[in-house]
Amino acid sequence: MKAAVFRGAGQPLEIVDVEVPKVGYGEVLVKVAACGVCATDLHYLHGVPTFKKPPIILGHEISGTVAEVGEGVIGFSVGEPVLVPPVLSCGVCPKCFEGRDNICENMQMVGNHVDGGFAEYVKAPARNLIHLRESLPLRESSIISDAVSTPYHAVKNRGAVRGGEWVAVIGCGGVGINAVQIASALGGLVIAVDIDDRKLQLAKQLGAVETINPKEADVGKTVQKIAGGGVDVAFEVVGKPATLEQALSAVKPGGRLVVVGYSAENWSMRVSRLMFREISVVGSLGCRLAEYPAIINMVKAGKIKLEPVISDRLGLEEVNTALKRLEEGKAVGRQIVVMS
Repeated sequence: MKAAVFRGAGQPLEIVDVEVPKVGYGEVLVKVAACGVCATDLHYLHGVPTFKKPPIILGHEISGTVAEVGEGVIGFSVGEPVLVPPVLSCGVCPKCFEGRDNICENMQMVGNHVDGGFAEYVKAPARNLIHLRESLPLRESSIISDAVSTPYHAVKNRGAVRGGEWVAVIGCGGVGINAVQIASALGGLVIAVDIDDRKLQLAKQLGAVETINPKEADVGKTVQKIAGGGVDVAFEVVGKPATLEQALSAVKPGGRLVVVGYSAENWSMRVSRLMFREISVVGSLGCRLAEYPAIINMVKAGKIKLEPVISDRLGLEEVNTALKRLEEGKAVGRQIVVMS
């Protein structure tokens, strides 16, 4: 099969022929329809180490069809549309038993611990696969796996957004733009924040009631003016100290700050800013398996829109072009790599 192989930081992915994965007990082979291109993939290219030593196939936002089922697999049949979630959980650790499989103690991340979806085929444990409705577009549904599910978990679970609450989304990239439309779909009054006016325009289309470009206005002061003292909950979806500061400055006393963006950097702040204002700060990682059916239902009902979010569809041989566009800030929404 064809695959885009990562061999080390600073090197383009190499399109080569590799063996089709062999399924073991309890595993399913998936013929990849499409795989989203995420900033996480860029982190590896920039030097963040993968758990599996290269060479490794990147890509963790996967839709496809069942190509083969291994021994012991029930509930899946050849040809069925599925999603492969970015986090593979063990199902037996204490966190999995709590229903918090997204922070499984033995988690394996697709395209990090194990080979991912920038390939014609990928394998995964059947216990982790998500049934996808046949009525949904298969390729476009790849972004449900991460770019939609991650903000859903952040907005619905960790941020607990309720109708009528003011919400700030700091960063409207591939994940943040879906935080905007999900928070809006749940009744939130969303203020979208980004330095790219194209992304802010898309945020408006997807439900944001106000937008702020930090190049033109102070985020904290502007949000407080719009929302009458600050938002109930802010989502930081960039992963930089400066944007974390913007998010905190936007939250009203008694509000919540949800950290969604990944960063290896330290963030220095005066702790009394949290104490005196009773600000709750929580992290959010991925999505629980149990949340996917509700997400798929929202997509089916048109409450979450896929088509406006997908900016480009590229072939596997164009994956490096997609990564370069993402790196240069040229991508608005989500790019997907489509298999022929």
